[in-house]
Amino acid sequence: MSEENKDLGDNVFDSTNGKTIAIIAHLTLIGWIIAIIMNSSNKTEIGSFYIRQMLGIWLLIIVLSFVPVVNFVAWLFGAVLWIISFIGAFNENKKPIFLVGEHFQNWFKGI
Repeated sequence: MSEENKDLGDNVFDSTNGKTIAIIAHLTLIGWIIAIIMNSSNKTEIGSFYIRQMLGIWLLIIVLSFVPVVNFVAWLFGAVLWIISFIGAFNENKKPIFLVGEHFQNWFKGI
């Protein structure tokens, strides 16, 4: 492998890389906590963006899951939001998820 490609590959898994933090934030609630810890030492714009998105998605799923009739739809809606968010994080695209993404960014801007 050439030196140029090696450096490029090492950069993807660098803990200061915002993309890595954004992807880890999507890996369960524990991954989200790890992403917060990683992002606290060296804040990245994309890492913070997806930490806020995932906090909003987790809270939305938890709150809506307490409503018996809406329970299944809440989990399905949450799964769709998670997939869309994960694809955006993987592509390093800071596009808020539809309907609620802008609200999550405003509500959790302290993170």
